[in-house]
Amino acid sequence: MAQEEDIKYFVRVGTTDLDGTKSVRVALTGIKGVGRHTATVITRMAKVDEYAQLGRMDEASVDRLRVAVEQYNSKIPSWMANRPKDVYTGEQKHLFGGDVTMAKEEDVNLMRKIRCYRGIRHETGQKVRGQRTKSTGRTGSTVGVKRKSAGGS
Repeated sequence: MAQEEDIKYFVRVGTTDLDGTKSVRVALTGIKGVGRHTATVITRMAKVDEYAQLGRMDEASVDRLRVAVEQYNSKIPSWMANRPKDVYTGEQKHLFGGDVTMAKEEDVNLMRKIRCYRGIRHETGQKVRGQRTKSTGRTGSTVGVKRKSAGGS
């Protein structure tokens, strides 16, 4: 029972509460903007065992993880960033947490504003990325498929 008491179930990294029962690598993917590859890179930057349980780590290791997340943008090449060239500033960024959602919404709003094809598709709620729409993505109260009449009269 002593093992169960020293575990922290929630560990705060950045602006996100992470699950302390998971391994460091898996728990870091709980931050929006961090996938499996990014989580591995962050654990190696912080010199932390990626398979250790996050809730059982000492406070110094968790602090190293926090610092690694903050410094991640400046230490990676541009191809690893989730925003390699920002629309407004032109610089490389890697966004975490709520910033990812905000940036995505801003991008969609810009597309709507300049009336590009993708922006118009977003506005009308249609598929944006070139998928077929004849038989999929139907919304509304349409029930069946209309067929041509067989007779011709």
